Amino acid sequence: MDRILNGTPERSNGALTVVALALEADVPRNALTQRHTDLKNAFYESVAARGGTPDVEIRLRKKISDLKQTIANKNQEIADLQDDVQGFLAENTRLTLECEELRDALAGGHANVIPLRPAQSTS
Repeated sequence: MDRILNGTPERSNGALTVVALALEADVPRNALTQRHTDLKNAFYESVAARGGTPDVEIRLRKKISDLKQTIANKNQEIADLQDDVQGFLAENTRLTLECEELRDALAGGHANVIPLRPAQSTS
């Protein structure tokens, strides 16, 4: 408990939680929450008496916030790329059909159907 409260944890991330306290004490979490509630209560009383949030916890919360923003940015990038893929697939299909039509025309085949395309501008 003292190592966490002094900001010098050896086994945990130093957060002021029962999970970190259990890691630091090298005991299962439920040992503190079920059998040694007196130690858990003493820990929380010490945390409340200190007031304020420790620097380690502030840094961790900032890191979590930054990582959440990074994840959101990456998710948006993935969505944009998935949209691009759909556009590329549609364009690939169009070009494949156009290529087949041009090959037929070059082969000299006289088709019964002549594809109509809008006139392309030469600008």
